[in-house]
Amino acid sequence: MSRQDIHNSQTPVLCRNCEVRHRGLCGVLEPEQLLELSRHTRVVRQGAGSELIADDTDVTSYANVMTGVVKLTKMLEDGRQQVVGLQFAPDFLGRLYGKQSRLSAEAASDVDLCRIPKSALEAIMAANPALEHRLHEQTLRELDEARDWMVTLGRKTAGEKVASFLFLIATHIDPVAQIQRELGERGDAEFDLPLSRADIADFLGLTIETVSRQITKLRKAGVIAVENNRKFIIPDLGRLEAHCG
Repeated sequence: MSRQDIHNSQTPVLCRNCEVRHRGLCGVLEPEQLLELSRHTRVVRQGAGSELIADDTDVTSYANVMTGVVKLTKMLEDGRQQVVGLQFAPDFLGRLYGKQSRLSAEAASDVDLCRIPKSALEAIMAANPALEHRLHEQTLRELDEARDWMVTLGRKTAGEKVASFLFLIATHIDPVAQIQRELGERGDAEFDLPLSRADIADFLGLTIETVSRQITKLRKAGVIAVENNRKFIIPDLGRLEAHCG
């Protein structure tokens, strides 16, 4: 597998520094189509904790995640909030063809988003079946991942759940490192934990104490290293994966 050159003269200036373009919705577009799409898009940076989508609000735009982690949540009737998913580059943010959002989205870390108005993207999709097909593929992939995560929540032990969560973050949070691993250039990972212990516990259906205890076990076993309670170092992703059950 060879890495595609994304820094060429035919690529719109807005897109040349996008390391995930070939993996997301833009990967099926020809240069002139990409140029047309870029006329409607704008790249924005949102700080950690920023609300990106509010539940039950009108859908007016979509976005591609370029960097960072997005936390998807659902509010219960009694005011409690449940973390229902995470999104990374190059995931598609928004409910395609939907009139209203069905969940909330928050920047779990600093995120870069490539935003496009709903009307503009749907018009381009109508003229480009390959683009619509790519977005359907991404939607089905997210559905498959959600089903896999249901197995994690329903069948795995507490230790396997925490290891699976850390493996998910380690293999998705940095799109450049992800490409390098696929090329066989590295087998380690290093990242700042984008979720609090409380959010991790919520996501995994565990208590905060259990999450902390399982992280400590992994650290003592040498599977992970933790600096300043936030920076995680995974020297061998294969060892961490072996703890995922």
